[in-house]
Amino acid sequence: MDLGNILTQLEIANEEDICELLKQYNEENSHTFAFDQKEETLRSKLCRSVLTVLRRQVQPICKKTCLETLRILSRDKRVLAPVATREGITILGGMAKLCTEEEVGDKEDSKEDAVLMEAERLVVVEALKCLCNVVYNSPAAQQVCVDVQLAHGLCASLRTSHTWHHEVGLFTLRLLFLLSALRPDVRGVLRKEHDGVRLLSEVLEHILDVQWVGTYETTCPDPQALPVPAEDNERAMEALKAMFNLTLSYNGDEEDDHQFRIIAAILRHLLMLKTETEEKTEEAHSHAVNLLNNLPVSCLDVLIDVPVQGGQEKYDGKNMDAIQTLLDFMEKRINKGSNYKEGLTPVLSLLTEGSRHHREIRRYIKAQVLPPRKDVKIRPEIGTTIKNKLVRLMTHVDLGVKQAAAEFLFVLCKERVDNLLKYTGYGNAAGLLVYRGLHEGGRGDTQYSDDEDSDTEEYKCAKPFINPITGHVEEPMPNPMEEMTEEQKEYEAQKLINMLDKLSRQNVIRPMGVRPDGTLAPLEETLCDAPEENSASDSD
Repeated sequence: MDLGNILTQLEIANEEDICELLKQYNEENSHTFAFDQKEETLRSKLCRSVLTVLRRQVQPICKKTCLETLRILSRDKRVLAPVATREGITILGGMAKLCTEEEVGDKEDSKEDAVLMEAERLVVVEALKCLCNVVYNSPAAQQVCVDVQLAHGLCASLRTSHTWHHEVGLFTLRLLFLLSALRPDVRGVLRKEHDGVRLLSEVLEHILDVQWVGTYETTCPDPQALPVPAEDNERAMEALKAMFNLTLSYNGDEEDDHQFRIIAAILRHLLMLKTETEEKTEEAHSHAVNLLNNLPVSCLDVLIDVPVQGGQEKYDGKNMDAIQTLLDFMEKRINKGSNYKEGLTPVLSLLTEGSRHHREIRRYIKAQVLPPRKDVKIRPEIGTTIKNKLVRLMTHVDLGVKQAAAEFLFVLCKERVDNLLKYTGYGNAAGLLVYRGLHEGGRGDTQYSDDEDSDTEEYKCAKPFINPITGHVEEPMPNPMEEMTEEQKEYEAQKLINMLDKLSRQNVIRPMGVRPDGTLAPLEETLCDAPEENSASDSD
């Protein structure tokens, strides 16, 4: 459909004709994501014309069609100048039922109905989709959103989250995520001025149907309960991503510590839930891990301290269900065999810090990952156990991955070099020990409890015969010279000398000697220097 013709007709057409004209354009371009650069100017004019239509008092069906056109056009970041203005963002914000700076007074004086009419709801959804595209593709639009205080409207919408239709909630949360991800300054505004962290926590509580039985304890989900519906799970993921942005690099104070502990309790509840597919459950756990990494490590005790549900006596009455879920998640990520940096290192980091600061968490993980050694004849990196997989990662090509895996095992060993080497061998641990300056032995800086690890009888008996480099008992190698005669040995020695001489003459290798001052030099030079030293010593 010719854009020039559309622009001409839009200037003279009535509301009904405009609607039909744009519907046709939308149908033709619904799956278009790469646009012709030659028509860039025309598409920019179309954006301006659509905004002109939206300023009028038109019917919801016409608004929706115009917004669909604008959403398609907003996929092209080069034509967004007419939309990325104060007027453009205010129009879209108003249609999305977000309270921008210009609408604050009106919003306070009137209350929106809890349930929007279907036609109006579709307009709101399309406006939110447009805003998501525009904010993502236009830095100028991001700045305008800050200027008109769009964050205020988003937080006002969060306060009515219990009335949301699915798509309204989904794209409201996605817009909040995008704005807080692309504008770090907005994060502070959302946290301090609008209490965004608390609002998002309440949104998650509502979506996940959290019921509290203690200050930081929720009811245990019924194992026989239906999985979290797909739509609820989708909104929860967007809320988790937005909350991740708001808590990123934020330490908080005592009041925030209370909120962080509430978040940790909600995330524990999430870890215990199942979604409709294994893939979606893993995605939910991934977002939970990322957010837990943002919380102060002191708050992680909420994951195991659930008095009402109870725990295990051997771990001081703590409940380790959430920790086991995190271990299972970690092993799944290892088994994938790819994307370790983004997929695996966050959970490794979380479990490392949790083990470093919480004795019960470390003891439980140690029992699962590094049980007392019995397999002394097998190299530590060979096998299918979680320990074998982690030891293999200690020599991974990615520096960040291998350091994360090694640090995790080191903390489980209470940062004692001798304990680590018992499970990994020096060859696998060398990188970490050099990096930490512990290649000569010793221990890290963190103080741990004095309880000792108990070794199995198999390990105690085999310990003197374990190769410290490989970490296992090697089969004795046969001596190739045992059955040789003296003549054969002499022949092999002469053969070796001839080979070394040949390599030396071809400058493949170069025999070296030590000078009197201790420096290395070619062997010929050191041999020539020797008589001078002897004559000098005789004259003395």
